Amino acid sequence: MQTNLIACLLSFTFLVAPLLAADWPQWRGPNRDGVSKETGLLKEWPASGPKLLWQVKDLGDGYSTPSVVGNRLYVMSSTGIESAGNESVKALATADGKEIWSTRIGGVGVNIKGNNYPCSRSTPTVDGDRVYALGSDGDLACLETSTGKIIWKKNLQTDFGGKHGSWAYAESPLIDGDTLVCTPGGAEATLVALNKRSGAVIWKFAAAEADNAAYASIIVVTTGGVKQYVQLLDKGLVGVEAKAGKPLWRYEGIISRLPGIPTPVSRNDIVFASTGGGGGGLVQLKSSGAGVEASEIFRSNKLPTAIGGAVEVGGCLYGTTSGSLVCADYATGSEKWQSRGVGIGSLCYADGRLYLHGENPPGEVALVEATPEGYREKGKFTPSDGPTSRSAGEAAKSGKTWAYPVVANGRLYIRDWNCLWCYDIKAQ
Repeated sequence: MQTNLIACLLSFTFLVAPLLAADWPQWRGPNRDGVSKETGLLKEWPASGPKLLWQVKDLGDGYSTPSVVGNRLYVMSSTGIESAGNESVKALATADGKEIWSTRIGGVGVNIKGNNYPCSRSTPTVDGDRVYALGSDGDLACLETSTGKIIWKKNLQTDFGGKHGSWAYAESPLIDGDTLVCTPGGAEATLVALNKRSGAVIWKFAAAEADNAAYASIIVVTTGGVKQYVQLLDKGLVGVEAKAGKPLWRYEGIISRLPGIPTPVSRNDIVFASTGGGGGGLVQLKSSGAGVEASEIFRSNKLPTAIGGAVEVGGCLYGTTSGSLVCADYATGSEKWQSRGVGIGSLCYADGRLYLHGENPPGEVALVEATPEGYREKGKFTPSDGPTSRSAGEAAKSGKTWAYPVVANGRLYIRDWNCLWCYDIKAQ
């Protein structure tokens, strides 16, 4: 009888396994690639969009994307931007958006004079009972997920001689096993690895070019058994050996005077990265002795270059550039199609569909089939009752909706400045 019971339980487990939901614990999802493994989602939306479950209208200012784990989501926001202000990490209940706790980690980073858009930009990283967050002024904090209590804290500028670009810090910290990796920038510690439990330094990587930090976030890439951290800096795309922080390779083909913002994408030893002025580049990584070499495959300003990033699905690269959604072959860079869609925007992928959030007000949201055969829109709507302005000062007149969409546990989360919406996208 016990054998029969075990067999029944195992059968039940296999039946429900494909229906299990998926958390979104960090920037761009579980693997930092904008891709969710979740299934059982709506294939099309009604004309009015998916069902709205709740909305928060006073979240605080900024472009931080939520991280979602279980019945909580974590996000950053700013207040009092005009006078240095406060930058905080918040925990909300996924059931109704109610605030559970809020913890200030520092002030708002100072932009170079004349540049707009000061505010929170980074996405918190959730790892077990701790959440890690980086403020735009370089305040790096480890907090308890249960209470928001700060366990340890560093500042990338004062502790590591960090140098950021014109728009302060915007990176989301990476947790890799017991290690936290981030990008102070500058000559002393262009990248730094810390013990995630204590904040103690493991190693520092000083780039030969003394690069400032740009605005992308680090990804993990393994080539020929060599694990590396790949990051887009102010003056180059670099690969840094994960164990000791030694330099492996550098690529400068896409670097221009305009900033490096989108996070790189990796698949089958090919890394894609882009900048607003230098276009997009595909780089082939190959083992070389105990190291790694990088060589350019293809470069074009027709590849995705927008702030909203790119995703790789089924050998195709999807992202926006010059006001259009583009689909290109990931291995060669050759274009398969492009379409206006919602214009320039950010995106993620789940269950055969791309979720796009247009960056220009009113911030349209679209559902598009991920296929190389052509643009196939499966629904589009505008979130209701959005913000009246989308930045501080003069930028409020032309503010953007730069927060990325998030798909987690059968729900779609959309942020626009101080507003956050939660939609039910589960198939019936």
